[in-house]
Amino acid sequence: MRVVTAFLELRAPGLEAVVDGLVGEGVGEILVVPVFLAQGGHLKRDVPVLVEAAAERHRGLRIRLVAPVGEDDGVLDAMALYALGALAGLPGA
Repeated sequence: MRVVTAFLELRAPGLEAVVDGLVGEGVGEILVVPVFLAQGGHLKRDVPVLVEAAAERHRGLRIRLVAPVGEDDGVLDAMALYALGALAGLPGA
C-alpha cells in the first residue's frame, strides 16, 4: 500500500492531480481517507464531488471515500493518549 497526501485548498497537490498521477502510474484502486476530525462542509460537499469526478474521468478506477479519521474510535483513543502525554509533560503537572 502506498500513501499519498492531497490537499483541498491552500497547498498542492490537490486531490484531482494526485488521482490523475496515480492512475497514470497504473493504480486501479484508490481509497480516499480524509484526515479531518469530523464531517464538515468539505466532506459533505467538496470531497464527494471530487471523488465522483475522478471516477468519471477514469472509467474502471475503483475509488472510494471513507469516513474522516477523527470519527474512528482508535484515532480518538490515540488523541486522548496524546493529550494525556502532553499534560504529563507540562511544568507543574
